[in-house]
Amino acid sequence: MSAASRSRRRIEALLDEAGVRVDGGRDWDLQVHDDRLYARLLAQGSLGLGESYMDGWWDARSLDGFLARLIDARLDERVHALAEVGDALLARLSNRQSRTRSAEVAKRHYDLGNDLYATMLGSRLVYSCGYWRQAGDLDAAQEAKLDLVCRKLELRPGMRVLDIGCGWGEALKFAAQRYGVAGVGVTISGEQADFARKLCAGLPVEIRLQDYRELDEPFDAAFSIGMFEHVGDRNYRTYFEVVQRCLPPHALFLLHTIGRNVSTHHTDPWIARYIFPNSMLPSAAQVASASEGLFVIEDWHNFGTDYDRTLQAWRTNIEAAWPRLDARYDERFRRMWRFYLAGAMASFRTRRAQLWQLVLSPRGVPGGYLAPR
Repeated sequence: MSAASRSRRRIEALLDEAGVRVDGGRDWDLQVHDDRLYARLLAQGSLGLGESYMDGWWDARSLDGFLARLIDARLDERVHALAEVGDALLARLSNRQSRTRSAEVAKRHYDLGNDLYATMLGSRLVYSCGYWRQAGDLDAAQEAKLDLVCRKLELRPGMRVLDIGCGWGEALKFAAQRYGVAGVGVTISGEQADFARKLCAGLPVEIRLQDYRELDEPFDAAFSIGMFEHVGDRNYRTYFEVVQRCLPPHALFLLHTIGRNVSTHHTDPWIARYIFPNSMLPSAAQVASASEGLFVIEDWHNFGTDYDRTLQAWRTNIEAAWPRLDARYDERFRRMWRFYLAGAMASFRTRRAQLWQLVLSPRGVPGGYLAPR
């Protein structure tokens, strides 16, 4: 038997464990367009899976359905490539989220173009999970999430609030307009900072192009929505120390972050190369350890399944918008973006990834804290 035939049989056997057939008729079955795929998957693992999709070597009518079955069967844990070993080793030996490296994700992801994100994210440029408990569409879910953050922080008129990783400024705008607060937002993305300043014009909101590690001034409350995924485990302790030094003893801090079920020190190699360089998802143990002795954890809220629905709404928006977008978003970029969104859906759908909102206080809330839902 040739090496090519052995590779195909190995991949077919693995896929069978996930309930997937090669060239089958179901939406989640793998449609192979290039027979070199099998050897590439065995040699390159998840990196090869994503890159070969970008190259047009395979398709699935339901890309998220296909990936969800792979993840649910834990096939990603059984096919590892040298690139993944190298990434893990580098993460152990170096700080991939140092100050000099932290701006890389802004240049390669958040500065892609506001036109891309404006078409995908809906009426509010909020690049994080919506709260679908009573919402019927994406815009309502994002508004519900922003309101939930404000209610959990017990915001009141006149408070001065910090937003770490403020994105396009939507959260601070919402808090200033609905709850009467003043705020400071920091981001390392120039595109986001410029947009946020225009969005918040006329409001008591200051937007800074600044690394969070430079913060050292007083605030009445603080929040961070979808930024902690870029901090890195070597910097978690520093991150919590920065927040603590900016807050009085009984103030509240809300951390909104994606999380994973087990501790690691690196991210998926395809995600690192094409979507979020130098990123990683924290585990509950890592968050608890890094904040130990600095904060009382008042509340830990998981609504990760809402992210699947949020991502589906983003996909609907972006697929409708591709014909109107700039030519720089070519077919390879579109396939990359589809793989990214589908993979994220699959991770949340299979409960491999979670979405956490933590409410913390440096010394704890006197008499206790009752979190709204």
